Amino acid sequence: MLQVLDRSTCVELLQTVVIGRVAWVTASGDAIVVPVNFIVVDDGVVFRTAEGDKLDAAEAGRRLCFEADDVEPALQVGWSVMLTGRAEVITDPDEVRRLELLPLAPWDPAPKPFFVRIRADELTGRRLPLRAGGVTVERQRGETN
Repeated sequence: MLQVLDRSTCVELLQTVVIGRVAWVTASGDAIVVPVNFIVVDDGVVFRTAEGDKLDAAEAGRRLCFEADDVEPALQVGWSVMLTGRAEVITDPDEVRRLELLPLAPWDPAPKPFFVRIRADELTGRRLPLRAGGVTVERQRGETN
């Protein structure tokens, strides 16, 4: 049975993974979804970026959606958390110095000099827990023992 997660559980789960996806709709109406390394900071998530679409969306103050999850296909369990809020480029020098000390290391080696925060105006999550009595495995059509 699907569980709806409270805000504190959503934050705890976000702190257990390092990759999420940022999504937004451009001014021309195109939907964009990209993976990012991130860290939970205060009331939202922070990621680093270079010049480009993500930075443009943040500078425009667009509402962005952020999603992260973790699944175990063999057990058919997992969770998903979605955070929605306005993006902002962090420019305060003290805040930038503080963030540079945190374990936020993009996998892409290209320089990412800008920090972007999405404040959690909305934070929702859900989880598929283990089923009582074990795990059910469904066979594909035509599959035999």
